[in-house]
Amino acid sequence: MELRDIEIFLTLADELHFGRTAQRLHLTPARVSQAIKKQERALGATLFDRTSRTVRLTPFGRQLREDLRPIYLTLADTVRRAKDTARGKTARLSIGMMPVNAHELRPFWDAFRARHPHCELRLRHASFVDPFAGLRSGEIDILVTWLPVEEPDLSVGPILFKDRRVLAVAADHELAPRASVSVEDIAFYQHSGARSTPDYWEDSFIPFHTPRGRTIERGPLVANMDELLSLVSNGEIVNLLPAHSTRYWPRPDIVWLPITDMEPLAYGIVWRTETETDLIRAFAQVITDLGTPPL
Repeated sequence: MELRDIEIFLTLADELHFGRTAQRLHLTPARVSQAIKKQERALGATLFDRTSRTVRLTPFGRQLREDLRPIYLTLADTVRRAKDTARGKTARLSIGMMPVNAHELRPFWDAFRARHPHCELRLRHASFVDPFAGLRSGEIDILVTWLPVEEPDLSVGPILFKDRRVLAVAADHELAPRASVSVEDIAFYQHSGARSTPDYWEDSFIPFHTPRGRTIERGPLVANMDELLSLVSNGEIVNLLPAHSTRYWPRPDIVWLPITDMEPLAYGIVWRTETETDLIRAFAQVITDLGTPPL
């Protein structure tokens, strides 16, 4: 495999969606599909099981991902460092973004780049499935995620922003005509579940129980926002989300209802304690200096 083909395979293994993989890599979905088919022919085995609704790794694909990822990261890092040196960049800081509002956080990126012109700041999408894997593998240096994060090997930095909560419901859902809803209201409807996430972390996003003790039931497991919003649109679930979702995921088939009795969701930065660097501390200092922006 060429380095680009490995990148396509590993990105699809993370996203499990041809469209998002193409978007991340600035390719067409057809180019991604062709690359995967070429790899499968060369290897003589199927890497992904595909249906009209899902893409999943086969056991062979999972093993190949585990074998290739460290090799790819080493090779890609070597190539990046060579390119950075040629451009006058002597350092790099990779930030994984779990929220989708990177544009609204531009003042932080610009301030860091102005203070550290020798450092290339790279922003990458981070999945909420196995959320801390990118940090632990070294793929990213900092993760922007909702709080709390209570992992023994991770350090938590300053809060980047806070966002109010909204409930996503189908446009023809019985709740859609309402101006707002409470936490107690949502206990009567299924929400999405997520794979490989710590319970305490999931609970801070979608509580398992209301303040009065009602169970907030989980329904289908989802791996990404496209799957989640499709289930909402079909009326299979409703789902709590941060309010910036209404600006970055507008859809005519979904209504966003304010939640009247939940605290805003805080997003902060997290990194591996043992790999903390001066650049990570410098980025944390930028957040402290600029303060939490209003959204």
